[in-house]
Amino acid sequence: MASPWSLSTALRGMFTKKTIDDDTWTDLEDALLTADFGPDVTDAVIDELRASVAKYHTTDPADLRRMLRETLEERLSRLDSTLMLTNRPAVVLVVGVNGVGKTTTIGKFAKFLNNYGRSVVVGAADTFRAAAVEQLATWAERGGASIVRPQHHGQDPASVAFQTVELAQREGIEIVLIDTAGRLQTKSGLMDELGKIRRVIEKQAPIAEVLLVLDATTGQNGLSQAMAFIEFAGVTGLVITKLDGSARGGFVLAVQEQTGIPIKLVGQGEKIGDLTGFTPHVFVQNLIG
Repeated sequence: MASPWSLSTALRGMFTKKTIDDDTWTDLEDALLTADFGPDVTDAVIDELRASVAKYHTTDPADLRRMLRETLEERLSRLDSTLMLTNRPAVVLVVGVNGVGKTTTIGKFAKFLNNYGRSVVVGAADTFRAAAVEQLATWAERGGASIVRPQHHGQDPASVAFQTVELAQREGIEIVLIDTAGRLQTKSGLMDELGKIRRVIEKQAPIAEVLLVLDATTGQNGLSQAMAFIEFAGVTGLVITKLDGSARGGFVLAVQEQTGIPIKLVGQGEKIGDLTGFTPHVFVQNLIG
């Protein structure tokens, strides 16, 4: 359900005033902070907008709205959001802590790829949670993908990944999505396991993408939990889930600027089709209104 508060609604009032005044800047700062831009990004954006307003000697809030759009779009466009999936098969590792919507995201990503006519196989390499395999199988089916399951409980995750890539090569399947564990006893154990999966896959095919799934509703807490993946897993792109309207939209820019890793996919709903590629221009238009 959409949040009753959204950035576009909050901005509407301040941009319909007759002039830019001190209250405009205060209201804009409050709105950006409430939308999860974070203090550092908010300060940077406000400073940039103040400089632009002074440079062009404008007092028209409509100009400020346009400048805000341009500033956010420019900042979001600094990193390349293109999915690198030209290899055949293109192997994608999907990583992230448990609970962020990783499994559902894989199903939605399979559907997204399926819509473009790509064949997809999913590898259930989170082998220590039987429920995870069943849930993944359900979402893979919804997404139009086949699935390679562990042959027994606790099977070595790297061997499941190996079998999945092997199947893709044998049957000419274009895209391989590998689900991975989100939590083990220790972070080092988890990263060792991911490292092993990578090494096994890379003997068969290059890894096209390592996508880290983040839950927008957890904000900075979710990012701090995921930092081990960013540090050790060779993450190439971010997937932001549970973007509820524009209430949490600022997290997208904040997380990209903090990590230096591009947003590649965004999820804004619970349905199988609610995952899309990330386009800064479209995103900012929806965010600002």
